[in-house]
Amino acid sequence: AEIASLRPNDVSPYFKTEPVRSQVHLEGNRLVLTCMAEGSWPLEFKWLHNNKELTKFSLEYRYMITSLDRTHAGVYRCIVRNRMGALLQRQTEVQVAYMGSFEESETHQSVSHGEAAVIHAPRIASFPQPQVTWFRDGRKIPPSSRIAITLENTLVILSTVAPDAGRYYVQAVNDKNGDNKTSQPITLTVENVGGPADPIAPTIIIPPRNTSVVAGTSEVTMECVANARPLMKLHIVWKKDGAPLSSGLSDYNRRLTILNPTLGDSGYYECEAVLRSSSVPAVAEGAFLAVLEPPQFVQEPERHVTAEMEKVVTIPCQAKGVPPPAMAWYKDTALVHVEKLSRFRLLGDGSLQISGLVPDDTGMFQCFARNAAGEVQTSTYLAVTSIAPNITKGPLDSTVIDGMSVVLSCETSGAPRPAITWQKGERILASGSVQLPRFTLLESGSLLVSPTHIADAGSYTCLATNSRGVDEASADLVVWARTRITSPPQDQSVIKGTKASMSCGVAHDPSVAVRYIWEKDGAPVSVDGIPRLRLDEEGTLHISQTWSGDIGTYTCRVLSAGGNDSRSAHLRVRQLPHAPENPVATLSPLEKRAINLTWAKPFDGNSPLLHYILEVSENNAPWTTLMASVDPEATSVVVRGLVPARSYQFRLCAANDVGKGQFSQDTERVSLPEEPPTAPPQNVIASGRTNQSIMIQWQPPPESHQNGLLKGYLIRFCLAGLPVGYQFKNITNAEVNNLLLEDLIIWTNYEIEVAAYNSAGLGVYSARVTEWTLQGVPTVPPGNVQAEATNATTIRFTWNPPSPQFINGINQGYKLIAWEPEQAEEVTVVTVRPNFQDSIHVGYIGGLKKFTEYFTSVLCFTTPGDGPRSPPQLVRTHEDGTGRPSSPPPQPLPELEYNGNPESVGYRLRYTRADGRGRTVAHVIHDRVEREYTIEDLEEWTEYRVQVQAFNAIGAGPWSHVVLGRTRESVPSSGPTNVSALATTSSSMLVRWNEIPEADRNGLILGYKVVYKEKDSDARAQFWPAEGNASRSAQLAGLAKYVLYEIRVLAFTWIGDGAPSSPPILERTLDDVPGPPVGILFPEVRTTSVRLIWQPPAAPNGIILAYQITHRLNTTSANAATVEVLNPSARQYTAAGLQPESTYLFRITAQTRKGWGEAAEALVVTTEKRDRPQPPSKPVVQQEDVKACSVLLCWEPGSDGLSPVRYYTVQTRELPAGEWTLHSASVSHNATSFVVDRLKPFTSYKFRVKATNDIGDSEYSQESESLTTLQAAPEEAPTILSVTPHTTTSVLIRWQVPCGTALPPPGSVRQRLDSREGLGAVSPRHCRSPSGYAVRNLTGAGLTHHQLDNLSKHRRYEIRMSVYNAAGEGPSSPPQEVFVGEAVPTAPPQNVAVQTATATQLDVTWEPPPLEAQNGDIQGYKIYFWEAQRQNGTERVKTLFLPENGAKLKNLTGYTSYLITVSAFNAAGDGPRSAPVRGRTQQAAPSAPSTIRFSELTTTSVNVSWEPPLLPNGILEGYRLVYEPCTPVDGVSKIVTVDVKGNSPLWMKVKDLAEGVTYRFRIRAKTFAYGPEIEANITTGPGEGAPGPPGEPFISRYGSAITIHWANGDPGKGPITRYVIEARPSDEGLWDILIKDIPREVTSYTFSMDILKQGVSYDFRVIAVNDYGYGTPSAPSPSVSAQKANPFYEEWWFLVVIALVGLIFILLLVFVLIIRGQSKKYAKKSDSGNNSKANALSHGEMVSLDEGSFPALELNNRRLSVKNSFCRKNGIYTRSPPRPSPGSLHYSDEDVTKYNDLIPAESSSLTEKPSEISDSQGSDSEYEVDQNQQKAHSFVNHYISDPTYYNSWRRQQKGISRAQAYSYTESDSGDPDHCPLSNSTSTQQGSLFRPKVSRTPPPQPPITPPSQQSTLYRPPSSLAPGSRAPIAGFSSFV
Repeated sequence: AEIASLRPNDVSPYFKTEPVRSQVHLEGNRLVLTCMAEGSWPLEFKWLHNNKELTKFSLEYRYMITSLDRTHAGVYRCIVRNRMGALLQRQTEVQVAYMGSFEESETHQSVSHGEAAVIHAPRIASFPQPQVTWFRDGRKIPPSSRIAITLENTLVILSTVAPDAGRYYVQAVNDKNGDNKTSQPITLTVENVGGPADPIAPTIIIPPRNTSVVAGTSEVTMECVANARPLMKLHIVWKKDGAPLSSGLSDYNRRLTILNPTLGDSGYYECEAVLRSSSVPAVAEGAFLAVLEPPQFVQEPERHVTAEMEKVVTIPCQAKGVPPPAMAWYKDTALVHVEKLSRFRLLGDGSLQISGLVPDDTGMFQCFARNAAGEVQTSTYLAVTSIAPNITKGPLDSTVIDGMSVVLSCETSGAPRPAITWQKGERILASGSVQLPRFTLLESGSLLVSPTHIADAGSYTCLATNSRGVDEASADLVVWARTRITSPPQDQSVIKGTKASMSCGVAHDPSVAVRYIWEKDGAPVSVDGIPRLRLDEEGTLHISQTWSGDIGTYTCRVLSAGGNDSRSAHLRVRQLPHAPENPVATLSPLEKRAINLTWAKPFDGNSPLLHYILEVSENNAPWTTLMASVDPEATSVVVRGLVPARSYQFRLCAANDVGKGQFSQDTERVSLPEEPPTAPPQNVIASGRTNQSIMIQWQPPPESHQNGLLKGYLIRFCLAGLPVGYQFKNITNAEVNNLLLEDLIIWTNYEIEVAAYNSAGLGVYSARVTEWTLQGVPTVPPGNVQAEATNATTIRFTWNPPSPQFINGINQGYKLIAWEPEQAEEVTVVTVRPNFQDSIHVGYIGGLKKFTEYFTSVLCFTTPGDGPRSPPQLVRTHEDGTGRPSSPPPQPLPELEYNGNPESVGYRLRYTRADGRGRTVAHVIHDRVEREYTIEDLEEWTEYRVQVQAFNAIGAGPWSHVVLGRTRESVPSSGPTNVSALATTSSSMLVRWNEIPEADRNGLILGYKVVYKEKDSDARAQFWPAEGNASRSAQLAGLAKYVLYEIRVLAFTWIGDGAPSSPPILERTLDDVPGPPVGILFPEVRTTSVRLIWQPPAAPNGIILAYQITHRLNTTSANAATVEVLNPSARQYTAAGLQPESTYLFRITAQTRKGWGEAAEALVVTTEKRDRPQPPSKPVVQQEDVKACSVLLCWEPGSDGLSPVRYYTVQTRELPAGEWTLHSASVSHNATSFVVDRLKPFTSYKFRVKATNDIGDSEYSQESESLTTLQAAPEEAPTILSVTPHTTTSVLIRWQVPCGTALPPPGSVRQRLDSREGLGAVSPRHCRSPSGYAVRNLTGAGLTHHQLDNLSKHRRYEIRMSVYNAAGEGPSSPPQEVFVGEAVPTAPPQNVAVQTATATQLDVTWEPPPLEAQNGDIQGYKIYFWEAQRQNGTERVKTLFLPENGAKLKNLTGYTSYLITVSAFNAAGDGPRSAPVRGRTQQAAPSAPSTIRFSELTTTSVNVSWEPPLLPNGILEGYRLVYEPCTPVDGVSKIVTVDVKGNSPLWMKVKDLAEGVTYRFRIRAKTFAYGPEIEANITTGPGEGAPGPPGEPFISRYGSAITIHWANGDPGKGPITRYVIEARPSDEGLWDILIKDIPREVTSYTFSMDILKQGVSYDFRVIAVNDYGYGTPSAPSPSVSAQKANPFYEEWWFLVVIALVGLIFILLLVFVLIIRGQSKKYAKKSDSGNNSKANALSHGEMVSLDEGSFPALELNNRRLSVKNSFCRKNGIYTRSPPRPSPGSLHYSDEDVTKYNDLIPAESSSLTEKPSEISDSQGSDSEYEVDQNQQKAHSFVNHYISDPTYYNSWRRQQKGISRAQAYSYTESDSGDPDHCPLSNSTSTQQGSLFRPKVSRTPPPQPPITPPSQQSTLYRPPSSLAPGSRAPIAGFSSFV
């Protein structure tokens, strides 16, 4: 045997790329798997799913699932084969993301108190595993020291306590598809809550698990959750192989994370739970971590292995991995069972050994190496001995008709499988690597020629080759020309009696005879013996004198040896339609004024009826057309809109395309009944005749609405606007059309309506007419008249207007009357217009005699006359007066006309619209030196009248003359009203609107624009202009069909576009037939069936109702097509029963209400040998097809690969450096040219094209030659940056070219400059038309500035700019105004200075710019000023329109630095600014604090907090808080004032309140002065709904612990949420909170005695708290002494023994001392006495601050007398009220009477250092708080802002001392004794105590280290160690 040698072009299959190991997709998505393999053609592919066959072998290398679901998940792989063998692809795992619902699980769990609660997340089916979040009672649970959430989403709550009970649930989120689900809640119950909290040994709740991870993973985490009590002492230690680990620990050491694990990280990991400071043994759990490595080949076989027959071959394959991979071998994808085949053996290293080779061993061998981390594969081709080819069935000579298909056989045998090549002459038609269009190499080796052409005739040769040799066979093919009907008969419709001709032209081979046969409706037509019928030589059938018997389908059949053909056509004979039959007219039973007309449908004359024509005869009048186009399908119609009381008769005729038929018979005459009039009387007019009568006039209703003979009129009237009934007047004569209403009320408004009536009833009332009776005169005088002289010649009147009900008309004003006594006939009268804004009216009579008495009176008058005068008053004039503001207004009032104190002089300014609309508005300017005032908030484009008057303390002077001014024009501020739209066709609609309200026009309307866009579209809105301000409608055209549009209308002025109308109007264009469906593809093609898919039409033009699919062989006629109608939701169709290897034509069309639309066509070949298409040819563009924004691209298609092209894709690239971008992906499959639009003008591009068929995309074509689009007119206007005067006749213009303008070479873009001259004060209407502009063209594309010269001096110009090029001119920029004749100043003002005037005012002065830099007359200055720290947010400008050298900046912020610059301006514009100058306003009183809040409200105390003032206006020095009861308490109203120095603290606790009393709190802040105060009231508890008192507490002691027991009381209106324990020293101390936040479930509480002061007796009480507040306290408990049991060394017997032993040593020592130094002994003794005394007098301890920065309080006691702290008076021990006064607290007594009987008259003084916590005892005193160094919250419960510190004492740090910060003084009547107080520091917990009574203070014990803390549970409110005791009466544990 010979060794097989492969030909160079024989390539065994191999994979180019391997698939990913796994992939995740969403449900519903499309999945496409590709088998990227190469090798000799043909390659075939098959797909497996979970090792089950999905498809048969085919050329399809892709597998597609159009809509994934979870059942599609699994392992996929493909098999590829060719004649060399087959290969198995490496598998890919497809996962489908989904999420189900939570499974049912336990809903209740319980756990013992202190144990760990393990709550497993309910199970949920999901991929991937969801992200889980735990919630408790609606709040998210974050991990913490007590809460762990494991990797398996288990919630573990460690050391559970009672509040852990609740409802827990999880929320799962699938981060792939976004689904989220919420589980049912799991209720957790905590049991054994009341038991003792004994320690719990550590246990591991969640042990670590054995874990495997693949090397290369970013991280791996192991976790271990343990529980113990106390939890804070639990510590978790991790070890690897016994060695402790310190890195990678997180989550309180519960998790160990190893980053980038490698093989070295494998091992045994152990977690150990240890309870520190305990002898309890630790517990440990462990697990193994395995790091895997995927297989890697160490040795692979060669691509080709050759071997001789009967020999032994070894194919090497060796791989490594962790764990070691298992090896498997496959031959042509079949597993090689080595154990069952004796010739095959698997060697130890994984290689395969084959012995006794046979030819069948030839093929592809694959080696797979697999382990838990993955798999890899390699392959080789094993070639064994080969056999020469042999053609077993060769081709036969064949004859075929042109256009048909033919198969030439060529079946072969040989090994390897021979390669088949077909040739015609020297031309290769088809082979493994070559395939020409129409020639297909079939799998059997045969050649399919489809379709055949005449040129295909000739000799065909089949060559079979392999490595052993060649065999060949030949045959001849003869192709006949096909006989075809080239001119088939056409459907015809002829009019009766005319001639019809049916053609049948044929093309055929000349040597073939042709015979014609005509059939009519399937029966042969005989032309013999019938003169009307004639058949000519060309096969045309002639029919003359057509009639209805000729109607039918005519078929021409052509018979010949070259093939047969047939075509059919339909002949229709038309005539006039007949008359409609049996017309009947009846009154409509459902509608008024309607007649039902019915008829029978007539014969249509073989032509569809176009319409009916309906005529009517009204009241025997001539016939007229009523309806010219009645629906031809209708047999009835309702005639509406008829007139009652008239008779009607009808007739119809039908019309088709031939003409109009005969009229039907007339219907019987039908009469309509009478109806009440449907229209009101017209032109109703009412006019007042007298003050008690009104005349009414009217005209009858229109005749068409009288609906019968009128009988008369009914008039109804009533008082306007009042809830009164109507009065009626009946006129029974229809000829009367007026009425005089009499006996009405004077000057009263009436509403009047008129209605007509006939025999059928009363008609419609007219629109309401209102009219007043005429006016009367007032009946009462003005009230509260006051008259006084204001100067020597003027009397000022004030009065109240009469009540409107007594004026009896329109108040025309008031008459002020003055006359001298005895001269009543000489009266001075001044008329004053009414003022409807003010309740008190003011008027003046001037020109009177000086120092003269006058009688004065006031009356009110209406048009008919005067009302009564007010009672006379006698007034005497003065000898003084006021001047007039000088004219013109820019000058202030001269001082000589002040006529009074200059400081009282000011100005009043008033203005109103010149057209009289609106009210007059006034402004007062109190600064007499002001020169200008800016009026704001005016209407645009409106003229105003302005006047100014001066006033002083005496009164106002006269008004200045009127000045007129007009605001500038603007854009309209609203859109047109009543916008409506009506669709007229499927692509147009009519838009109507009304004009804009005059108040919103803001200028002259030049036209309107319709703004429209598709609803919910992101595209920019389009504009449809309607020029002219008279336009009220626009017809929009070119719209998309059946699309909903948003439509708005706007108006524009010369300034620009106004606001569009709102809201948008929605209107949809009408529907139409749809466009063609798109996206037709054939994803599955078999030899006898195909499946096609499509997408709905891109232009549905309506609602799609159905799809129609037809398909037929491409060689047959349309009549042979198969038709299928599908529902509108269908998107795919499978056609079966097709012929193999054939071409079919499919047509798809959609249907809307308007009919079937355009069809989309697609060809398909029923073969499995399909391939991707060849690329199109290089696209070309003709120069004449290049436009500015588009080009016409042409190309030639390439081979379609036996799968017709579906569409082409066009890409563009912008030169020089642009990327290829997609322009269109839906170019028609039969297109060879395409218009590429949306291009940029004057830009270079390249293009390329690719084709796509069902198999895939072709390569892109070659790139086209580069081309440049043409220029286009610019689309944007340039932006004018500035227009500034340059000289007295020129201006300098600077602009910016629009960024979107594509600039061609320099010089081809030019700027166009328009300028127009205005005449100073020319009205803007003179500037409307652009015709007034002069134009200058500027060349040079790069220009950005230009000097416009030769202008006229002292003129104002408007400047506009546009850009133009060769293609045209762009839009103009908005106009800019400039004054020519002056230039802007070139220097800033000089010597700018700022002086501080007040807290809100700065005075700025300056000098003008140098004269040479002014460039004209300075018209004014602009002062720019801003806060120095925030320019952007605070910059303002004050414009001074006078050339003055100073200005006042007012309304500034107090104590703020400002920067000020000044610039001058003239008519040309603004000059430069000066350098900024700094000025600072003075301090002012601050604003009030922003808020007061109250918290911790009990029966005797409250926590008060406030916010700083919003405007400090300076440096805050402190706050003053004053509180007092709103009503006296026990007959005493105590006012307490507290001064808090510094700007913090911002809260205080007040504890000396009385129960159930309302207190008023007032707080104000202070800078250098106090600002306004903020006030709030609070009522002490208990509030309504608060709990009642718990039972009286019972106390029990256990060693050093105290337990308080109580019974539950009334919970109030809400459940109790917690308990609070208060304590006080038994000797008159104040109650204060000892323990907070005691759980509501408990009724006892245990705490250590260490938190109390040793040796002091305490009372305790309990308060319940609910949501309504603190409840009533319980009764106090019996007193309990905080005295511990003495240790043995303090017992008396131990002390006696020690004393005796010590005495013996002392006696020995005494003898020695007597001998050696008796004098020293006495000296020592004397010193000791002095020191003791000194210590008592100077005793004091410097106390430090702890970490909370609380000030600590220290008493610096001075021994002032020998009396103790309880001073006897009158035989009773009493105490002076304690005065805690840190230096920053100052008390002032305001109600001394309370203590006068108890306090001896002597002043005492204490000094204290800052205390962390102190309290007011509620004494009637005042105190201050100073901020010393740190933010030290001092005394009176200024704790800290954080509420968690409210009730905590802090241990003081050593070494930090505080300076003496507090002074305390009190002054009362009497002489109190000085009572020194001892000061001590606790060594354990904070304590509460009263100082013991002693005449000398005890020595200060040293501070000892704190002892080991107790393990008892203490709430956060427990007092910390090291707290010192405050003086008696003040809280030591709040």
